[in-house]
Amino acid sequence: MAAHRVLVTAGPTREWYDSVRFLTNASTGKMGYAMARAARDRGFEVTLVSGPVQLRPVEGVKTVPIESARDLRKAVLALVDGVDTVIMAAAVSDYRPARRVSGKLSKRRGGPGAVGLVPNPDILKELGKRRGRPTLVGFALEAADLERRAKAKLRDKRLDWIVANGPDALGSGRSSVLVLGSDGQRVEIPEASKATVARRLIHIVCP
Repeated sequence: MAAHRVLVTAGPTREWYDSVRFLTNASTGKMGYAMARAARDRGFEVTLVSGPVQLRPVEGVKTVPIESARDLRKAVLALVDGVDTVIMAAAVSDYRPARRVSGKLSKRRGGPGAVGLVPNPDILKELGKRRGRPTLVGFALEAADLERRAKAKLRDKRLDWIVANGPDALGSGRSSVLVLGSDGQRVEIPEASKATVARRLIHIVCP
């Protein structure tokens, strides 16, 4: 019997607006890497698509490095066929500069505001519309109204599961999360190491 195949995304994306500077976020990739490790330990075949992070590779897991949101989309769409579960733990930039300026953008040239912003592709929503798609697990980081906003994202993107937490988890080795399922399941995982949280999450979303 073939091993359960899991695709995990992790870390931030970078969106360059000139040759030396970019837009990004504070994600360290720790949760995504912990999810990949926990899935591997369950005996699953795991591929990890990772943004720029300062973490050691996960032994026994194929890692595909990416940088921008469009890189991430390209990698995920190339790998998703035949996958049983997709866990989108990456913190994807919602917007990117409309154009990348060669050299360093000076204040006299208007600074970063001169390039403008355009939306990045919504990879999760795109996956949710695919026929015969794998189980989809999304993440929601919310500073307020966490459960309400997570439920809205679960419905809007047609996910099977969503994992919601607050901004305190960024950069930390610990986290507490709320897990919501499209079938109405609701599980609270109290604060613990991200490794412990990841193991519990894998048992929930990949029973």
